[in-house]
Amino acid sequence: MASLEAAAENERILREIESTDTNCIGPTLRSVYDGQEHGHFMEKLEGRIRNHDREIEKMCNFHYQGFVDSITELLKVRGEAQKLKSQVTDTNSKLQDAGKELVNSMEELKQCRLQQRNIAATVDKLNLCLPVLEMYNKLQEQMKARRHYPALKTLEQLELVYLPRASQYRFCKIMSENIPKLRSEIKDLSMSDLKDFLESIRKHSEKIGETAMKQAQQQRSLDSIVSNQQRAGSARRARKEAGLGTELEGDSSSPMSEQDSGILDVEDEEDEEEVLGAQDLVDFSPVYRCLHIYTVLGARDTFENYYRKQRRKQARLVLQPHSNMHETLEGYRKYFNQIVGFFVVEDHILHTTQGLVNRAYVDELWDLALSKTIAALRTHSSYCTDPNLVLDLKNLIVLFADTLQGYGFPVNQLFDMLLEIRDQYSEILLKKWTVVFRQILDQDNYSPIPVVSEEAYRKTAGQFPFQDPELEKLPFPKKFPFSEFVPKVYSQLKEFIYACLKFSEDLHLSSTEIDDMIRKSTNLLLARTLSNCLQNVIKKRNVGLTELVQIIINTTHLEQSCRYLEEFITNITNVPPETVQATKLYGTSTFKDARHAAEEEIYTNLNQKIDQFLQLADYDWMAAQGRGEASDYLSDLIAFLCSTFTVFTHLPGKVAQTACMSACKHLSTSLLQLLLESEVKQISMGALQQFNIDVKECERFARSGPVPGFQGDTLLLAFIDLRQLLDLFIQWDWSTYLADYGRPTCKYLRVNPNTALALLEKMKDTSRKNNVFAQFRKNERDKQKLIDTVVKQLRSLI
Repeated sequence: MASLEAAAENERILREIESTDTNCIGPTLRSVYDGQEHGHFMEKLEGRIRNHDREIEKMCNFHYQGFVDSITELLKVRGEAQKLKSQVTDTNSKLQDAGKELVNSMEELKQCRLQQRNIAATVDKLNLCLPVLEMYNKLQEQMKARRHYPALKTLEQLELVYLPRASQYRFCKIMSENIPKLRSEIKDLSMSDLKDFLESIRKHSEKIGETAMKQAQQQRSLDSIVSNQQRAGSARRARKEAGLGTELEGDSSSPMSEQDSGILDVEDEEDEEEVLGAQDLVDFSPVYRCLHIYTVLGARDTFENYYRKQRRKQARLVLQPHSNMHETLEGYRKYFNQIVGFFVVEDHILHTTQGLVNRAYVDELWDLALSKTIAALRTHSSYCTDPNLVLDLKNLIVLFADTLQGYGFPVNQLFDMLLEIRDQYSEILLKKWTVVFRQILDQDNYSPIPVVSEEAYRKTAGQFPFQDPELEKLPFPKKFPFSEFVPKVYSQLKEFIYACLKFSEDLHLSSTEIDDMIRKSTNLLLARTLSNCLQNVIKKRNVGLTELVQIIINTTHLEQSCRYLEEFITNITNVPPETVQATKLYGTSTFKDARHAAEEEIYTNLNQKIDQFLQLADYDWMAAQGRGEASDYLSDLIAFLCSTFTVFTHLPGKVAQTACMSACKHLSTSLLQLLLESEVKQISMGALQQFNIDVKECERFARSGPVPGFQGDTLLLAFIDLRQLLDLFIQWDWSTYLADYGRPTCKYLRVNPNTALALLEKMKDTSRKNNVFAQFRKNERDKQKLIDTVVKQLRSLI
């Protein structure tokens, strides 16, 4: 069985070898070697080969004749083939010779085609790379030209569009690696431009502010032309309606009509040439570029914080005034120009950028600037003593405020501060006019103004509102009742009102407020400055009675002119005097006080003169009898009083009467004091009689009426005390005095017991020592006893 199976297996393998493809015979042969009967297989294989050989041989034998015939034919063909081969060889040689040039051309064509393909590939690659290089070159040029924002856009396009197309090239990879550095460089360069811009804007803020203020000045000039025309028309109507009916309207008001038209022209008109705006002076592109660049780079907050921080620092520098700023107006102008320039730039940035600065930030800076500016102005303006500089400063502050208000900044605090400066300006004016008034009063001759022609008369009448029909009728030469200082003081009062009006312009005040301010300032000038100057003149040691009389006359006329000052203020402010709560001028009380002081000084001066004459009194208090005539000193005193009271006839009202009564009372009191002086220990009856003669001389002077206006013997009442005392002693009427003492109808009602006792004591001592009553020797003891009795009774009365 085993041999049968092996034989069947070998047969199968042989069939597979015969029928299987050569490439797949390997597994079949491997199965032969895997078995144990490969020797037997080889025998079978040999046998199969022999069988096939026998079949091949049979087939060859069967076809042998055909093969011989074929060989024969092949031999015949061989000769032809040789001929054909020779022909082919010749043809090939000829073809090779002929095609050699073609082969060379084909080779050249092949090389050209290869170059063409290379060139095309190169062009394609260059077309891919050139845009990258062009964009990179454009980027470099933009950075070189400091066009940072376009450079950033170019860099973005290069990074996102062009480099990805040629990312396989090494130079593109290098470019890609440099892009962050280039972006950072652009960022740094734009920041550098911004720093240069900030530095430049800090230096040119003054020029920017100057330009903005010129624009505001031009606008205000246009507005003022219209308002001036309207104001001039209303002022002319007001003056026409006022109708003072005096020379004030014709002459003294003419300075108002001439000067009033120019009061509002505080500054010279600027040239009419067009002034460029701040946006035309400043190139803001570095800010915009830097803002865009930082926005694109996602660092907008960083940029905003940096810009605001730097501008805050610059604001502090701008708001720091120079130490000598108050010395000249140019110092204030530069200070204001810098501040205006700073905020014009910030306002422009606010409106041309979206969020770089906001309104809250600008308002914060403005609040800081406002507080520091006001503090600086308060400090520096306090050093100023020149009213013209203060006025120019006020105009500059108004222009400064109007300029910034035009850009939307609130400036009410500046105008409030101007009201403070207005008070300071008023104080400076008061100091200036103090000097002016002192010079006028010191240089005055205190004599009535003489005029020798109608022209001179009209000139003086035009300077001061004075009307006197009687004086006008008198022929030339004639005199005004007042001295030079009256028209000069009146003119200076008007000048002061003009100076106050100049400051009130452009402060956005109503006419009522301006009128109130002028009246209050004028009241200060009258009640304080002019009053003090007049008081100083009156209180001078060397001032005489004539000067005092003239001062009284002058102040009377100035007092009467106060109503014209009221009308003058009304004309220039167009505020009716009957306006509710209108401030009234204190000029009337001022001049009244000055006149009263002058009157008191006259009284004091007269009393001093009387005292000087009384110092010359040389009584012989122990004289046996009087001389029978008045003492020399008293005669001289009476002559002086007569000449003095002759001058007093020009005094207004009852001044002369009061002065005369005061002098007589003082004379009476001083004479009584002479009797009662402690140094006078004894007085004889003869001395008392001489004293009585002097008193009678005084009474004769009182009866003569040295000053008109006294009724009856009113002036004699000044000597009534002295008269009753002397009558009591000379008549020795003690019984009547003691009996009637205390009754209203007493004959010696004005005799004081103290006075009588003091004089009696001096008479008592004289009676004892000098025997005054020698002619009554027989009754000497009784009289001495009577004196002692009277003394006791007087003491009891006391």
